[in-house]
Amino acid sequence: QVQLVESGGGLVQPGGSLRLSCAASGRTFSNDRIGWFRQAPGKEREFVAAIRWSGSSTSYADSVKGRFTISRDNAKNTVYLQMNSLKPEDTAVYYCAADLYGSLARWAYWGQGTQVTVSS
Repeated sequence: QVQLVESGGGLVQPGGSLRLSCAASGRTFSNDRIGWFRQAPGKEREFVAAIRWSGSSTSYADSVKGRFTISRDNAKNTVYLQMNSLKPEDTAVYYCAADLYGSLARWAYWGQGTQVTVSS
């Protein structure tokens, strides 16, 4: 059973930085993707970024391009989301999710989420 555990959220001032971590377990990841999503109060959950476990393929939402960077450490089975130049509108609960290669269900596994608050 795939398990995902996020960490690294917190309170940061506008223009600041945070790095989120997603520790993945329960599977030998290969062509799978790990993604970050976020949900602000009263809004729909939205895609932020994703990375394929093998290779260098990444994707980003337009709203975070140039500010956020997704990366992985295969040895630690961990995916990171480096967030720079944070804005108040980045405030949300951030979730990591797994999209398993060959599975009919997209983004079937989710972590519990970590709160990011950008405020002065």
